[in-house]
Amino acid sequence: MSKATLVVLAAGLGSRFGGDKQISNVGPRGEFLMEYSVFDAVSAGFDHVVFILKEAMVETVRERFEGRFGGVTFDYAVQDATTVPAFYHIPAERVKPLGTVHAVLAAAKYLDSPFATINADDYYGKEAYRILAGLLGGLSRADEAVMVPYVLGNTMSENGGVTRGVCAIENGVLTGVNETPNIRYGDGKTVVSDRGELNPSEMVSMNIWGFHRSFVPVMQTYFENFLKSLAPDELKAECLLPIMVNDLLREGRLTVKAEPSPDRWFGITYREDRESVMAELAGLHAKGEYPEPLKI
Repeated sequence: MSKATLVVLAAGLGSRFGGDKQISNVGPRGEFLMEYSVFDAVSAGFDHVVFILKEAMVETVRERFEGRFGGVTFDYAVQDATTVPAFYHIPAERVKPLGTVHAVLAAAKYLDSPFATINADDYYGKEAYRILAGLLGGLSRADEAVMVPYVLGNTMSENGGVTRGVCAIENGVLTGVNETPNIRYGDGKTVVSDRGELNPSEMVSMNIWGFHRSFVPVMQTYFENFLKSLAPDELKAECLLPIMVNDLLREGRLTVKAEPSPDRWFGITYREDRESVMAELAGLHAKGEYPEPLKI
């Protein structure tokens, strides 16, 4: 494939986990979950990785990745107040980041090729990156995007509610995405949310989006409009990728090709998830899915 960039979103607070879950040691040799994502992406043909981090994480992540993947360029961006437009003043009491759209924009200077976004604390499986590699090569304009959705039932946590973007897809094209919080197991293993019962076979977004490099100015404008809409004392609202995509779909400004992954997701939302993630990764190593040490 031609040059493509993987953007790893790793600057979230991890409030439900109670710490920096992005750099939690979960593999047999203490690997981070995002090491598996990088390995799978590089194996699929990605040659550039950009990490979006908190300042305190940069050296830890740099030391973990530099020199381990031949032919791959690594860059490190920090999501903080320095990448917020000058007209907006972050309230002193605000703790939460400004969302995943802002996170991607923090890395804007590194985005010189088609790029895909993923969460650092999710394991997506190898197939997602093979699909992404093929889809990204077909992007030619700012109004074209791609995504890899998952079956909702393959993305649940046993330890509490999760937020998922429930997708409407017609003939391989995304027509809408409804960001739905607190999706959890109900009685008898039904899947429910605060908005009612859901079909476990629904397709959902796991933040795997792909965009043309010329889409960055569109994101910047969207983010600035989001900031202008906030009350001066707003402490929690976030500018999120699935909500941005849905708004642009509704306005007819974006077309998103969707190709589902058959893989089962697992990840770290709650501290209680860590043990099951460690067991899943140990099992993948035992089956020979990954080398030790994890490098190319």
